Amino acid sequence: MPARPSRATTPTYGLARVLSKRGICSRSQGEKAVREGRVRVDGRLVRDPEFPIVGHERIEFDGEGARAAAAVYIAVNKPRGLVVTASDERGRDTVYALLEGAGLPWLGAVGRLDKASEGLLLMSNDTVWASGITDPATHVPKTYHVQVSGQPDEATVAAMLHGVVDGGEPLKAGAASVLRRGEKTAWLEVTLDEGRNRHIRRLMSVLGFEVQRLVRVAIGGLVLGGLAKGQWRPLSADEVAALRRR
Repeated sequence: MPARPSRATTPTYGLARVLSKRGICSRSQGEKAVREGRVRVDGRLVRDPEFPIVGHERIEFDGEGARAAAAVYIAVNKPRGLVVTASDERGRDTVYALLEGAGLPWLGAVGRLDKASEGLLLMSNDTVWASGITDPATHVPKTYHVQVSGQPDEATVAAMLHGVVDGGEPLKAGAASVLRRGEKTAWLEVTLDEGRNRHIRRLMSVLGFEVQRLVRVAIGGLVLGGLAKGQWRPLSADEVAALRRR
């Protein structure tokens, strides 16, 4: 007797993840809200962030229907000194201060720039689009202009391309070149195919150079251009499509 075909199962997702996928809040914010009793599923108060959701359920967040928000995509010129988090336990200023009063829905940062770094930062409530950009497997290149103390030469560039090991972790640049030199400093252009924590700063430190400024100028084919520091702009449909990997 032939075996019966297996019955198709409907995929389920945890409640907090569903809130994030609908662009209502970040996953961590969703977990917090669920535990605080701010979310109902089919009229029932749920406090488990991993409560399974199939998709047909009625979800209420703070008493309102949690329907998927319209997708929003923006580019921000992040100034130095801001942290890329929705809130900071140490009370430091965050990039979200730049969006106050703009009437935007919740937006998550697409990747990170540390407090001392500046330049192009993408933000969106489309978590699928964002994960396609940040996933190391997609190799979306990020390009930086980096000011370092000292005078890097062609041997330095070759070493950056070959790679170094720091703390047991390999670090290298996908592309690198010297843009210009001053008396005590120089500017490099560095492209990363994937980014590790403080990647460029650690790479240059191993090679004997201290990073003084680090500015991200491009993500894929999207360039920072003339966007003023601290300002933001919506992405065009073509720009969004060009960066879509999923």
